[in-house]
Amino acid sequence: MAFLDRARRAQEEFDGRLRTFGHGKYGRILRMARRPTSEEYVKVLEVTWLGAVIIGSTGFVLYIFFTQIGPWLWANVLTSL
Repeated sequence: MAFLDRARRAQEEFDGRLRTFGHGKYGRILRMARRPTSEEYVKVLEVTWLGAVIIGSTGFVLYIFFTQIGPWLWANVLTSL
């Protein structure tokens, strides 16, 4: 019986916190939040995709430089200085 009492108390405590969740410091943000339109969602996806492409391309260019061009420069150009 003690287990059931603890479980009931834990459930009531959780429900109480859930009821007051919208009234705390995040309540205003949650009340103002709304579901984005499909147009807004597509714009966010485009910007995210563009950022991923830019970051990936930059990493690829740096990888190629340091594995292919960098050693060639070191061996042929910089040693003759």
